[in-house]
Amino acid sequence: MNISSIGQDSHKFVADGNNKSLILGGITIDNCNGLDGNSDADVVLHAITNAISGISCINILGKVSDELCLKQGITDSKVYLQRAIETLDIYRLVHISISIEAKRPHLSKHIPEMRKSIAMLLGLDSNHVGITATTGEGLTAFGKGDGIQAFVILTAEC
Repeated sequence: MNISSIGQDSHKFVADGNNKSLILGGITIDNCNGLDGNSDADVVLHAITNAISGISCINILGKVSDELCLKQGITDSKVYLQRAIETLDIYRLVHISISIEAKRPHLSKHIPEMRKSIAMLLGLDSNHVGITATTGEGLTAFGKGDGIQAFVILTAEC
C-alpha cells in the first residue's frame, strides 16, 4: 500500500550583517544570508520532516524539536529529520518531490548537491528525489526575496 503526505515550511532571511549560514536540503550555500530561526532553519529539511509527520501522525517540529534545540542546543535539522524517520514504523520512503520558492539565491546550480544530500538522509536513490525551484514571478514575499518557502510531497509504502 502506498501513502502520500505533504509538508511545508518557510523562514525569512536574517538581517544583513548576521553571520548565519544558509542551509538548504542539508547543504551550505555560500554568499547568501541564512534563514531566521532557533535552529539552522533549513526549510527543505523542515518541510520533509513535516511530511513524514503527516504519515506517522507524530509531530517532530514543535515540542520535540524545541526540546532538542532550546534545551539540548541541537540546531542541526538533520537530527530533527532523523527523529521523524524513526517514527515511520512500518512505512518505507520511496519518492520525494520538493518545490522551493525563492528569489535568492539562484538555486539551479545547487540542486544536484541537494538531491544527493537528501537521498542520503532518506535512504533513497537520488533518482527518487525531485527538486524544482521557482521565484513565483515575485508574487509572494519569497518571490520578492524576503525568505524561502518549501513544499514537499512524500510517498511511502508498507
